[in-house]
Amino acid sequence: MAREFSSVGVVGLGTMGAGIVEVFARNGIDVVAVEISDAALERGRATLTGSTDRAVAKSKLAEADRDALLARVDWQVGLDALHSVDLVIEAVPEHLDLKQRIFAELDRVCKPEAILATNTSSLSVTEISVATTRPNQVIGIHFFNPAPVMKLVEVVRTVVTSADVVADVEALCERLGKVDVTINDRAGFIANALLFGYLNHAVGMFESHYASREDIDAAMKLGCGLPMGPLALMDLIGLDTAYEILDTMYRRGGRDRRHAPVPLIKQMVTAGLLGRKSGRGFYTYERPGSPVVVPDEQTPVATGSALADGARAIAKVGVVGSGTMATGIIEVFAKAGYEVVSVTRGAEKSAKVCEAVKTSLNKGVVRGKLSEADRDAALGRVTWSAALDHLADVDLVVEAVVEELSVKKALFASLDEICKPGVVLATTTSSLPVIDVAMATQRPADVVGLHFFNPAPIMPLVEIVQTIRTSAETTATARAVCAALGKTGVVCGDRSGFIVNALLFPYLNDAVKMLEASYSTADDIDYAMKLGCGYPMGPFELLDVVGLDVSLAIQRELYLELREPGFAPAPLLEHLVTAGYLGRKSGRGFRDHTNR
Repeated sequence: MAREFSSVGVVGLGTMGAGIVEVFARNGIDVVAVEISDAALERGRATLTGSTDRAVAKSKLAEADRDALLARVDWQVGLDALHSVDLVIEAVPEHLDLKQRIFAELDRVCKPEAILATNTSSLSVTEISVATTRPNQVIGIHFFNPAPVMKLVEVVRTVVTSADVVADVEALCERLGKVDVTINDRAGFIANALLFGYLNHAVGMFESHYASREDIDAAMKLGCGLPMGPLALMDLIGLDTAYEILDTMYRRGGRDRRHAPVPLIKQMVTAGLLGRKSGRGFYTYERPGSPVVVPDEQTPVATGSALADGARAIAKVGVVGSGTMATGIIEVFAKAGYEVVSVTRGAEKSAKVCEAVKTSLNKGVVRGKLSEADRDAALGRVTWSAALDHLADVDLVVEAVVEELSVKKALFASLDEICKPGVVLATTTSSLPVIDVAMATQRPADVVGLHFFNPAPIMPLVEIVQTIRTSAETTATARAVCAALGKTGVVCGDRSGFIVNALLFPYLNDAVKMLEASYSTADDIDYAMKLGCGYPMGPFELLDVVGLDVSLAIQRELYLELREPGFAPAPLLEHLVTAGYLGRKSGRGFRDHTNR
């Protein structure tokens, strides 16, 4: 039988500590809330009061329940007040020496059977535990912010943590309505180890002027369905906190360069640009602590007219290809009012593409998203062809053929001969260098990448990839076209993976390495990222959907270009692909899908 915790102590009443107090008090447990001074105690009390008052205002908590919750909290200055509690959770700043001093004092104050827990997100629980005479009763209980809302708790055991202590804490998490994942003491645990490598990489993109902060954040929100972009998330976490976590993981985690803090982070911390809490980080906020972003010197200025930006007028569009992506792009342009010439390799393929577009448009009508008249008008704008010569009078060509460089180069050489001067030639490649395609023509200034995401009619993002030869006029035209399609166009340079894949796939690869090291299970890693970070899918769910072979190919391209050891494909990923375990499409990947 798990022990019954009738009273707990919480040390440190910042945002996280006050949230942990609320979690326990909401679930009928008496809490002794401790701070270092009366002023700090009052700030913690105000945080809890504000949170519960908001819950009442939103009808998520009854007034009587709020009053009962607040009555369960005993506010105290000094650790001596914790002499009779069953469990203490420490939630002070991420400094090892500070935590060790507190644990040494808790060891002296607390009753012998009390469990001592740390909410650290990156420091060694083992190193904290040895400051006590009871390391077997020390454990990590890592809540996620905001603690009352986030369902995940990482339970971190050291090599000497008692099995009974682990079982008691797991039962407590269930009582609190949380989903716990139990793991060993390793830098970053699950969520932070995967999250912060990705965040650090995104900061590196911004630091190198590869893409704007707005475009990096929009790309990850719209391309991956994430709740926040990486730079906005860094501002929310706090750049000082992020730096400490990254630095600790780098030093404790084998000095992986993925976790070596990008120099810009330290520079911003030194300059006092800490994110929301200081009023300025990657973005500028209306005041310290406010979530409201206000314009600053980096905010893009809209001219109000695409033509004023130098964009060319586009009326007629050619789409080359017969696959899923080509079909979706034809539908997108036709629905947006463009005349479209669809070119495939033969009448049979044209008939199939035509049928696929009709089927998709009919689904839109059935779902009430499109009128029959709009469907008929869209179909009426499409001309079906098997001859590239029919592209002689279009204003824009979008290529969506097979991902083979030789095929694309041959196609672009032909388009160069056929198309009139001034036509924008776009490739939808997701992995090949756009410059290689552009140099197959005599007009590389007119060539750009337009990377639509699948399914094109639904996904709102397009990556606009400009090479070192792409003209400003061509980029402006691509931006204007994306806006006319109702898509968000994000501009980036011609590097492997562009924005989304360059940030997404190393994170997925890191997850595979974590599984490979037997640190955690695929289920627990997926839980951690969905419940702890708000991701729509866990990394292994996503890998099985994308296809392990596709994922491996993209990761290999990234590694070949960047030559960073941390980007080397995980051997487990390579072995699964070799064995034919490719994900859902083959019936088995990281999970068995044959009976689903």
